[in-house]
Amino acid sequence: MYDVVLQVPVIDMPWEDFALLFITALAGGAFGAAIGALPAFIFTGFVVFLGEGIAVLQREIVGSTPDIGEGELAAGITGVIGFGAITGPHIAFAGGVAATAYAGKKYPEMEPDGWDYHFGKNILYAFGTKPDILAVGALFGVVGMLINRFGAAVLVADGATITDTIALSVVATAFLARVVFGYPIVGKAAGSSLLDMTPFEREEPRAATDGGEVPEEHKGRLATEPWLPHQYKWAGVTAIGLVGGILGGYIYIKTGSIFMGYAISAMSLLFLQLGVEKIPVTHHITLIGAVGAVVVLPEASPVVALLAAGAFGAVSGLLGEVTQRMFYAHSGTHVDPPAMAIAIAMVGVAVLSIAGVLPNAGYL
Repeated sequence: MYDVVLQVPVIDMPWEDFALLFITALAGGAFGAAIGALPAFIFTGFVVFLGEGIAVLQREIVGSTPDIGEGELAAGITGVIGFGAITGPHIAFAGGVAATAYAGKKYPEMEPDGWDYHFGKNILYAFGTKPDILAVGALFGVVGMLINRFGAAVLVADGATITDTIALSVVATAFLARVVFGYPIVGKAAGSSLLDMTPFEREEPRAATDGGEVPEEHKGRLATEPWLPHQYKWAGVTAIGLVGGILGGYIYIKTGSIFMGYAISAMSLLFLQLGVEKIPVTHHITLIGAVGAVVVLPEASPVVALLAAGAFGAVSGLLGEVTQRMFYAHSGTHVDPPAMAIAIAMVGVAVLSIAGVLPNAGYL
């Protein structure tokens, strides 16, 4: 007799391994819905911090140099749990985002006092054990897992993926939730363009559509809802981008970990979850800042790499701001600006690497 291992098409995985991943992704997505999308992502930060800390310690013990790129996400606490089926953003966070979008339509009465935006954007909210909401989270967790697996298998050029497929999955599932649950894909700008945030600054309310009444779910809401009311002005975003990028780059230069800064940024969101005002969101900044150091360091001094990290962080911060103005501020659900920034930035890194402008493609 011969041992036959059936493979799942495209993603090149034995059926038993795929079934294990599939079932766990269901639970991971439901977990994100149960505890809330943002708390789930904070858990991502803690788990990745643990995994990267252990990896740094192992490198110190064996005295080896850090391995850049290939294999960084393949195994261990960081890859299997932090970016895997349990707390991976494409599964747990995506499940929580979709569950929130569903609840925004199905259960508007659950909206807590003091939430000023559409309830479909309240990614801080934990839905507990409500079966239908957990089911939505579970389904979107699986969809996020599948998008990530297929993307990693298909979006390949010159031996590397052409973007961060986890970030891409987070974005794709969020837009899918808008379609499935009847929200506008982009929404209508109240100002002169999608990028115009002045209606928010003037506290303009949502207007009626087609001469009718304002829908009940939009009554009392602002016409334009920036992702972070304390982090949307261009100068401030650029400043925090430079700062976060430098810190992410320094962490990489000193530890060899691309993801340690990302993890610290994600953990810092615990304070935002607890209601501390004006906590900046920086995981897209520290991650891309670290990438800036990675792609420059082989050819330049650590000081130059650190400056490059600051520049990369600023670009990523600005990408997050542009995308939030286009795709977050005018509709009723959360589409994650950091994920959009990471996905776009890593496409740029991949293209420049393939063209020979950059010596490597970072963690891709």
